[in-house]
Amino acid sequence: MKAGIVGLPNVGKSTLFNCLSNAKAQSANFPFCTIEPNIGVVNVPDPRINKLEELVKPERVQMATVDIVDIAGLVKGASKGEGLGNQFLANIRECNAIIHVLRCFDNDNIVHVDGNVNPIRDKETIDIELQLKDLETVEKRLEKVNRAAKTGNKEAQVEKAFLDRIREALLQAKSARTVVPQNADEEALMEDFQLITTKPVLYVCNVDEESAATGNAYVDQVRELVKDENAEVIVLAVGTEADITELETYEERQMFLEDLGLTEPGSSVLIRAAYKLLKQQTYFTAGVKEVRAWTINIGDTAPKAAGVIHTDFEKGFIRAEVIAYEDFAHYGSEAKVKEAGKLRVEGKDYIVKDGDVMHFRFNV
Repeated sequence: MKAGIVGLPNVGKSTLFNCLSNAKAQSANFPFCTIEPNIGVVNVPDPRINKLEELVKPERVQMATVDIVDIAGLVKGASKGEGLGNQFLANIRECNAIIHVLRCFDNDNIVHVDGNVNPIRDKETIDIELQLKDLETVEKRLEKVNRAAKTGNKEAQVEKAFLDRIREALLQAKSARTVVPQNADEEALMEDFQLITTKPVLYVCNVDEESAATGNAYVDQVRELVKDENAEVIVLAVGTEADITELETYEERQMFLEDLGLTEPGSSVLIRAAYKLLKQQTYFTAGVKEVRAWTINIGDTAPKAAGVIHTDFEKGFIRAEVIAYEDFAHYGSEAKVKEAGKLRVEGKDYIVKDGDVMHFRFNV
């Protein structure tokens, strides 16, 4: 599961990517600096794993990760191949969620492709390019399905009706995610269409250092614009975050953050938000050899979660021994949790909860 960073050229995408992944994507003050999509595997900051490490004292710790893709800047006309449009749009299509970076700071030394700072216009530019690409996809699909629908094919008629609704929304400059599937058939079709504007999105307002804690007028405009989208807006001083990652010690970083009025780096907030946007959650295994956070999809059952460790665990699943994270943290050890009667035994239908500490019994 991957989240792609998109935006116009020079809004801070590659600098943000470098902060998140500590990979060094080329970052320069001109468009099309990033051509091949850079992929960074990023640790998901989680204070719970620190607590488990403190209690269990394992030989090693493995955090959950999320894949972040730095995609080159999109420009007007990308849907028609302008700039490096087709390649960029293909890279976005391969991602499962979108992190949309908007420039919300003034700085005469950093060029803006449209001449001045206006996050509302910038957002609309990107939205329109993605919507136009989806419109092209929908119309091609309609050409095929129309013929079958005319012959009385029921499935084709259902698909045609759904495509017509999506096309109408796109023509009104609305993203495909605003068209809500009415039943299981439409849900399956929506997934099959693989439209770019159905992907969940979160907005990152890239601000100057002074606005890192409270935002600014540009951020207020963005919040007002997206209030009906059910999308999260994160305020981040990307340049400042880059400076923080360069500091040697944890203490130095904390002092820097306190001076800004922040309790943790904005990049940590963003990584957790991206993880959630991808509908992912974490369960833990905790033993003296290793404390580890495992990534699963929200709604996964115990056997599915076991399969993330090894396919044999899923095939031969017998049961899961489960401790809620809060109980483990409260009692301090597995033995004390058992004494308190807080260890549960769960079967194949158990839906894993975020933060469960689990041990699987299996037989192959």
